[in-house]
Amino acid sequence: MHIKSEATERHTLAVIVDNEPGILARIAGLFTARGYNIESLTVSEVTEDKSVSRITIVTSASAHVLEQIVAQLDRLVPVHKVRDLTAEGQHVERELALVKVAGSGDHRIEALRLADVYRARVVDATTSSFVFEVTGGREKIDKFVELMSEVGLVEVARTGIVAIARGREGA
Repeated sequence: MHIKSEATERHTLAVIVDNEPGILARIAGLFTARGYNIESLTVSEVTEDKSVSRITIVTSASAHVLEQIVAQLDRLVPVHKVRDLTAEGQHVERELALVKVAGSGDHRIEALRLADVYRARVVDATTSSFVFEVTGGREKIDKFVELMSEVGLVEVARTGIVAIARGREGA
């Protein structure tokens, strides 16, 4: 007998929570305890009084598993709201990366040319290296990093994905 496995899909979740100690650990624990993978995780305070945070989680799961994830997140006490931005429709996703490149001569010139094409900003420069800041979708950043590996890539630091639904409605 052949058992058909459910297809997994990448989903971006926005979770609004009380900003209290341990909430991030509890949410991460929920994922790890059940064997769910977190591809990206970002957290930031979103209210002036710093009492509420927004956690953006990117995960890949089948429809059934994703339903379970959302339901379990929704049951956690300090969670106000869980939104599956992917299921809701159009949303904007962005990421920031700092990319360090070292080189001289033609490699240095090519790194600057590529940075211009990808609209990356130079945020630090020495006579032998650059640190570029690039923002955009995951694919854009992946491609920029791949191209920089050919001209002297040294190090990459990425923020993880932040996302917000399009239109008038808020989280």
